[in-house]
Amino acid sequence: METRRLENKVALVTGAASGFGRGIAERFAREGCSVVINDIARESGAAVAAGIRAAGGVAHFAFGDVSKSNEVRGMLDAALSQFGKLDIVVNNAGWTHRNKPFVEVGEAEFDKVYAVNVKSVYLSALHVVPVFRKRGGGCFVNIASTAGVRPRPGLTVYNSSKGAVIVMSRSMAAEFGPDRIRVNCVNPVFSPDTGLSAEFAGGALTDEAKKRFLTTIPLGRFSTPLDVANACLYLACDEAAFVSGVCIEVDGARSV
Repeated sequence: METRRLENKVALVTGAASGFGRGIAERFAREGCSVVINDIARESGAAVAAGIRAAGGVAHFAFGDVSKSNEVRGMLDAALSQFGKLDIVVNNAGWTHRNKPFVEVGEAEFDKVYAVNVKSVYLSALHVVPVFRKRGGGCFVNIASTAGVRPRPGLTVYNSSKGAVIVMSRSMAAEFGPDRIRVNCVNPVFSPDTGLSAEFAGGALTDEAKKRFLTTIPLGRFSTPLDVANACLYLACDEAAFVSGVCIEVDGARSV
């Protein structure tokens, strides 16, 4: 039985056409939230929104690249035009270079990692914070990674981008607290259910690669979109009204 913990709330979830983002959007909708589904995958994103509506929820698809300021502004405008307000932003969209030695990562790959993973958080704040200030508060949930807490070789640029998201989120929480704007992070461990999983594994998500990842997780399984969505739900709902500047590791004790 759903408790409707986000009744009358409006959320923007980026990168919500698949994986964690889809799980977050669908979970929020079941809790009474009106959800703006963002992604650069038009058909998949629109299908997620349609699926939510078919299940009795409220959702709208907004195409946009999170690394481009005008398109982030367009996502915000879509939320305001469709629902009249915005309460929650989940910065979930992400990208990674393939698992390989640090010095083999190309400059274009480096730039894209930081544009999608870090600049996107900056752009969301740039456009959304004035709206939150005007309405008396709001909530950001930024999806970082255990890679930003306990990094390992082969994904150094990606790891550092997620570390930047964690520090940026904490600093945002301190700076925007007087405006009643909460900012928190969720740090998932590896999941084979995301579109980046093969890149994390070095190009092919073989049974051997899965076993290698799995042996690092004390609870003995991978994270799921629902695991991540449940953590985001707590941070976004009113039960977490005094929780800001924290990171929740959804990792089965991987980071211990």
